[in-house]
Amino acid sequence: MTVIVSQLFTGVSIGAVLLLIALGLALTFGQMGVINMAHGEFIMAGAYTVYVLQNVITDAGFSLLVALPVAFGVAGLMGVLLELLLIRRLYARPLDTLLVTWGVSLILQQLARDIFGAPNVQTRAPDLLTGNIKITDDLVFSNNRLFILTLAVLAVVALTLALRFTSLGRRIRAVVQNRDLAAVSGIPTGRVDRVTFFIGSGLAGVAGVALTLLGPIGPTMGTNIIIDAFLVVVAGGIGHLKGSVIVAFALGTLQSLVEYSTTVSVAKVLVFVAIVAFLQWRPQGLFTLRTRSLA
Repeated sequence: MTVIVSQLFTGVSIGAVLLLIALGLALTFGQMGVINMAHGEFIMAGAYTVYVLQNVITDAGFSLLVALPVAFGVAGLMGVLLELLLIRRLYARPLDTLLVTWGVSLILQQLARDIFGAPNVQTRAPDLLTGNIKITDDLVFSNNRLFILTLAVLAVVALTLALRFTSLGRRIRAVVQNRDLAAVSGIPTGRVDRVTFFIGSGLAGVAGVALTLLGPIGPTMGTNIIIDAFLVVVAGGIGHLKGSVIVAFALGTLQSLVEYSTTVSVAKVLVFVAIVAFLQWRPQGLFTLRTRSLA
């Protein structure tokens, strides 16, 4: 029982990381249909925000708390600039958004190398998050993964409440369901697009802050995790936040259980095969988006 609980916690913590990575993409890709390959570099920007702030604020705990809103703003503004300069001209051409944002991701990676150097750097974790919570002699929960799990849950709750109960959320859902009808109804679709991109990119920055607690950061860290984010959003169902949440935790749990009897590399391969098999059976993903579109 101890082993099962320990592996389940590991799976849930992996799922929380996947969810944080994919949450912003669930808006920009799932809600807006933009294949943003630069999403990983927005995560990188959030991680480097922690690194920069720790050089200014010596207290690791306080700098982490400050980094959360600052990283959200930095990554969000990067997303708005990307939408204003490039994406707004390509909403009806998703494959072009893939190529353009891939080029932007390469530029951002090189910019990070020029500013911070090519080698990975390590940030300091607060003392409170470096320890463990000991339940029994064999059952130990790490504080940093509990923090990431809490952060993921809070982000999902905040985003869900914003989409369901605010005027901005209603406008976002209206644009997703039928952009043309929303426009003739008086909804400023261009402004809604920019705000949506700001929120989605800002959530990527928050994910970058969380990833600094798990290991070193570097210019290519976004490339290493962007595929996982897309898999979560696609398997959950395009445009469905609920699907992304379920798939993220399901994949994390599956990976943890497979890792226990094999290796990390084998677990990743088997999880990828499981996703491919699932999409062969249900290509629309776990949930499908209901719209009023006549197209």
